[in-house]
Amino acid sequence: NKMLIISIGYAACHWCHVMEEESFMDTAVARLMNEHFVSIKVDREERPDIDDIYMTACQIATGRGCGWPLNAFALPDGRPVWAGTYFPKKEWLKVLKYFIDLYQKEPDKLNTYAAQLADGIQGVGTITPNEGEPEFTRATLDDLADKFLQEIDFRWGGRKGAPKFPIPNKYQFLLRYHHLSGNPRALEAVTVTLDRMADGGIYDQLGGGFARYATDDQWVVPHFEKMLYDNGQLVSLYAQAWQVTQNPRYRTIVEETLAFVKRELASPEGGFYSSLDADSEGEEGKFYVWTKAEIDSILGGGDLSSMFCDYFEVSRSGNWEDGKNILHRRKPLEEVARTFNLSPEDCLAQINQARQKLFEARAQRPRPRTDDKVLTAWNALMLQGYVDAFKAFGVEAYRERALRTGRFLLQNMLHEDNRLDRNFKDGKSSINAFLDDYALTIQAFIGLYEITFDESWLQKARDLTEYVLEHFDDP
Repeated sequence: NKMLIISIGYAACHWCHVMEEESFMDTAVARLMNEHFVSIKVDREERPDIDDIYMTACQIATGRGCGWPLNAFALPDGRPVWAGTYFPKKEWLKVLKYFIDLYQKEPDKLNTYAAQLADGIQGVGTITPNEGEPEFTRATLDDLADKFLQEIDFRWGGRKGAPKFPIPNKYQFLLRYHHLSGNPRALEAVTVTLDRMADGGIYDQLGGGFARYATDDQWVVPHFEKMLYDNGQLVSLYAQAWQVTQNPRYRTIVEETLAFVKRELASPEGGFYSSLDADSEGEEGKFYVWTKAEIDSILGGGDLSSMFCDYFEVSRSGNWEDGKNILHRRKPLEEVARTFNLSPEDCLAQINQARQKLFEARAQRPRPRTDDKVLTAWNALMLQGYVDAFKAFGVEAYRERALRTGRFLLQNMLHEDNRLDRNFKDGKSSINAFLDDYALTIQAFIGLYEITFDESWLQKARDLTEYVLEHFDDP
């Protein structure tokens, strides 16, 4: 008959680790929590359904957007009474004592809070059906495209303001809308976003792959966690953008990102792990950032070092904490080449030589932790990334990797009755799949058919679709 503390986060989350170390690992805090509460830790990536309930509660309780770690206080039956996000240790202790006191002295008040939040959560999830059959027309697409284009920052790409998230499916829509309509602004919205992201600190300029989001409006300062689902979708987006524009830089981004995924996230069984942590050695971004002195030491301090620092905006003062630099680009290659009296081709060759030296030096640093759980929906997105890369570039290794991941999903995630599992870790699964697992796996299996013409993939997609209609359809 104790209140519940439901703390929801994910393995790559920086502030989740901060709160874990400051509060949950502190003896005095842990004693108070264990004495008065039942504490439950939830991985939001494994259980998005639980996360959704308590995230909605947090948004209602605080009147604003919430993030992670998400810390909810609930009655013993699980109904939330209040929720918040990160708390420093002193503030967390105050919150704990407040709810201990309230539960002992005024339990009726908590029941009232729970009833109010429950009503609010139920209201958020309510959908009012349209009367009759809504008409889907070209005007519907035009209106949606106009709405997206009004939000675009045409200088720095992405949505206006900060923070900035990649949101690849929005730009895939705009690419297709451009193909349909010929609207040049739709294509410009895509290309300026892809160019600025590729130049920014959100992209790992040495090792490839994208971080989850940028905290500023110019894509320079990321939260450094790297997520499988972002990189899978961004591979698809850059490959499709290359098909439209033939921009060679987009092909390079695809190649480097797939090299990162293979190197850092591929599991021996044939699937892909979920993420790389933002932190290493207890510091956010430590694996990725450099002082100018470190770069000069590795590159020798001569023209090669000066050229690299000019190209990637490296300074003694830095653009991150303690004089460290997040590598990013501002100047065109041609401008840097002129500064050092080189052709653009020779300049790029030398910069790539410097990148390789720094990449090898970085590999000796303690790595960020890998979250080695395998999630069906995210693997399907990565599989689709390989499918789209093969469609664009015809590299046989991409088709083989897509097929290997497809076989992994068949062998480890799919039951004989066409039910899917959500997760795979240490050789076993423990959670039933959600609708996104089914939808994205169906999409990926159709993609495998498109690059192989093996009809067994199409049949599996159909079997899964029929399972979804039987078990998920809302009449």
